[in-house]
Amino acid sequence: MNESPKIGDTLLKNSALYQEFLAEREEILRHKWIESEKLGHDIGFEKALLDWIVRHRSTWRSNRHPSNSIRSSNISLSH
Repeated sequence: MNESPKIGDTLLKNSALYQEFLAEREEILRHKWIESEKLGHDIGFEKALLDWIVRHRSTWRSNRHPSNSIRSSNISLSH
């Protein structure tokens, strides 16, 4: 019974979705640090998250996965 959580943890940590989550979280934390430094105080994770989503997420995703951007634009053009 102890083996299942270990296998599940390994599968989770190796999944592309989890890796994408970690990469996005790292960018949000970087954004939090930069914006907090600019303002001279900690802006908090929630504010940083919302600001990053509005200002940077779509560009970050496009740059991270350029082939998906091309596919998405082709799909939107065909409809």
